[in-house]
This record gives sequence, structure tokens and C-alpha cells, in this order.
Amino acid sequence: MSFIEIDGSFGEGGGQIIRTAVALSAITSKSVLIRDIRANRPKPGLSAQHLKTIETAARLTDARVEGLEIGSKTVRFSPKKIKGIDDKINIGTAGSITLLLQCIIPIALFADDRTRLHVIGGTDVRWSPPIDFYKNVFLPVIGLMGCDITIELVKRGFYPKGSGIVDVEINPLKKDRLKGIILDKETKREDVSGISFSNNLPSHVVERQANAAEEVLKDNHYKSCIGREYNIDTKGSTGSGIFLWQAFKSGSDLGEINKRAEIVGKNAAIRILEELKSSSTVDIHLADQLMIYMALTDEKSLIKVRTMTKHLETCIYVIKKLLNVNFLIDKKERDVINILKNPVI
Repeated sequence: MSFIEIDGSFGEGGGQIIRTAVALSAITSKSVLIRDIRANRPKPGLSAQHLKTIETAARLTDARVEGLEIGSKTVRFSPKKIKGIDDKINIGTAGSITLLLQCIIPIALFADDRTRLHVIGGTDVRWSPPIDFYKNVFLPVIGLMGCDITIELVKRGFYPKGSGIVDVEINPLKKDRLKGIILDKETKREDVSGISFSNNLPSHVVERQANAAEEVLKDNHYKSCIGREYNIDTKGSTGSGIFLWQAFKSGSDLGEINKRAEIVGKNAAIRILEELKSSSTVDIHLADQLMIYMALTDEKSLIKVRTMTKHLETCIYVIKKLLNVNFLIDKKERDVINILKNPVI
């Protein structure tokens, strides 16, 4: 059996390589060998979150997998036909639910039947997209490409305990076909939406986060509507955060011990303002999430992003290893980079 070899230390050298390679392997039925996984990280090799992601992808595809253990630096993944599944997945502790979904959603779109997942893990954890990003920014965009997916947040989960719960339903694409997407114009200026949330903390934490974000946005001439969410669940995890969005741009931050709630709200506002003040049409986090979908459509697709991130470059590297596609990256505009994927002729 021949394998397409992927360098797991390329670019940002993290889980992005694993998730993209496994997803495209499943969709194209091409076997992959991922070597030097997270070679330059403090804890190299597979983590528990990567393990659960690959295990779920293997169940979707009846794949043969080698090297599936914590700390493994080499994985071989050989998929078969994609089928819909109904599954409960416990990532363990605060392993990111959205990072698992980043790999699993594109696979399930090409399944022969609907996929339903009950996922337990972290919904709001460092170095991963917040669950509110997936619900309010990511899903609306891929919905324009023909994806029919619902995500229900049942319970939030924070580091280190996790225990968050998300229910996901992924319907197969009609005729296995993704539509192209052209995001070449900034959306009409609207109010910034948001949610400030906490679990097992005093209610004033949520208020202070929201008030601080509203003040920064107001100072920059943006109206906002930020909801407040207070939860008490003694069996759940403890934490707080805030997520802000306007169309396809967002900003967020999480609370920490000895970090004032006002700083959390201010950070989130500053991050979304950085996106809103550029001529981009998607934020830097949405851009790398969209690459695999743009690559899989036969149609022309275009987005504008304010800068190329390591995650974005890494995603394109893996895509080119498995698909015969080319992205035209145009940096001629003053404050934005155009990423164009031409139609398949």
C-alpha cells in the first residue's frame, strides 16, 4: 500500500496538520503517513485530543490506523468508504471539542447518511476556536457553501476539568457537492454581537467582562449587543470568557486566575476591532478553517484576510499534498491578502 507522506513538523507543526491530513485522506480515500508529529512542541507526538479525533475519523471510514497512542510521532491512516455514525465521544478533561469537529465535519459531509455526535470535552479552552465561533461565525459561512449542520451547546467546559457537552448533527452534502464562496466585499457595518459567560463564578464577572468590551467598542464608534450568561453547575468546570462577532469576524478571550474581568472584555474588543478596521472579509481564524472547504469545491472561491498566519500556511501545505488544487495568494492590496482558489476545469 502506498502512502502520501506528510511532515508533521511543517509550519506551525501542531494538530492542524493531523486534522487536515486525516480529513482529506478520508474524503479522497488516499492513505497518509504523518511523521514527526508535533516534533518541536514541549510534549511531542499525539495528545488525547488528537487520539479521539483520529479514532472518530476511523469510525466514520472503517480506516486502518497504525501508531494510535499517546505520544506517537508517526501515524498511518488508511480509510475506506465514509458512512454516517451516531456516536458519543468523550475527549477527556478539557480537550477541545471544536478542534475535533474541525477534522470530523468535512468527512461527515461526504458520508452516505447523517452523522450525530454527542461530544464531551472543552468548549472554551486556550489555543482553539470557542464553541460560539463555530455556532455564530463558522457555520453561517459554510452554510453558504451548502453545508447543513446544527450545533447545540448543552454545557460549557473549561480547562482543566472540561466536562462541556455539545450535540452535533451533520447532514451529507447534496450530490456530494460544495458550492464555491466569493467573499470579496466587506459586509455592511452592523452592531457587534457578543456573549459574556461564566460557570461557577459570581455574576459580576460576566457583567464586568461585557461592560469593558462595550466601552472599548463604543470608544471606537461601534454599537454592540452583548448577552450575559451565568451558570452554576457544581459538577461542572469553573471559568469565564467572552466572544464577540460581526458577520465573519470575531474576537474573544478567556478568564484566568489573577486576570481581571475587565482585561478579558477589553482584550476581546481589541481583537475584533483589529479585524473590523481592516478591509478583510473574514478574520484570521476563519480563514484557515475555510481552506479545506474552498479546496474541495469545483467552483471559484475567494476570501480576503488581513495577514497570512502559520496555521493558514500549514493548512495550504497539507491540502496541496493531497489535492491537485492551487491557491493564488495576492498581497497587492494595502491591508489585505486575497486568497483565490480557481474553479476546476
